[in-house]
Amino acid sequence: MILSRAKRQRRIRAKIHGRTDRPRLCVFRSNKHIYAQLIDDDKNKTIVSAKDSELKLAKGESSNNMDAAFKIGELMAKKAQEKKIVQVVFDRSGYKYHGKIKALAEGARKGGLKF
Repeated sequence: MILSRAKRQRRIRAKIHGRTDRPRLCVFRSNKHIYAQLIDDDKNKTIVSAKDSELKLAKGESSNNMDAAFKIGELMAKKAQEKKIVQVVFDRSGYKYHGKIKALAEGARKGGLKF
């Protein structure tokens, strides 16, 4: 399973490239958490990052669900707009565009990022 995701990831990364004016929105999902970064591939720098542990969750609310992923997308969009970034290239990192990955992308779009 991991090898097939790594192959998909290499195939995707060969086609997309983040620039200063349009960085790459890279997503990583573990079993417990979800992370997102805006990366400038020309300079090999992370411009903005967001993770679910930054969210202020109510007591008993889990960070491992689609609502948290949506909020991460909105948080990423807010941080990107502070850096005057509006357009990004979405990198799903070999994950299916489904569930938490889709929720994060929709949250980023709602926050004002354009893919």
